[in-house]
Amino acid sequence: MIVAIVAVVLMGAGVAFIVIAGLGVARLPDVFQRMHAATKAGGIGSTLVILGVLVAGGVARPLTGVLTILFMLLTLSVASQMLARAAYMSGAELRGIERGDPLAGVLEREGAPLEERTEVSALR
Repeated sequence: MIVAIVAVVLMGAGVAFIVIAGLGVARLPDVFQRMHAATKAGGIGSTLVILGVLVAGGVARPLTGVLTILFMLLTLSVASQMLARAAYMSGAELRGIERGDPLAGVLEREGAPLEERTEVSALR
């Protein structure tokens, strides 16, 4: 009985984090904030859902769930860092920075966002 309650709470919390991540991706103003919402809240949500399933039992190979969680925790932060670096270098718009660009002079950066540098934006 207690195990079932713990499993439901874990899965419910995981789904709540995933919903928050989805709202963040849909509503936040720039690529960096959206990426943060997707990787942090999405990663925590997925981990909690998998933990809830493992706690509920009935899983043929629990090691697979544990390895999945470990893989996500190890790769999400690295992937997020690499995507943010690529977005920054491509000239993605920075919002909400009061003190200026902290990476100015450290990384090369395009002068304008990709949308402004391509012909596709001229057609709109």
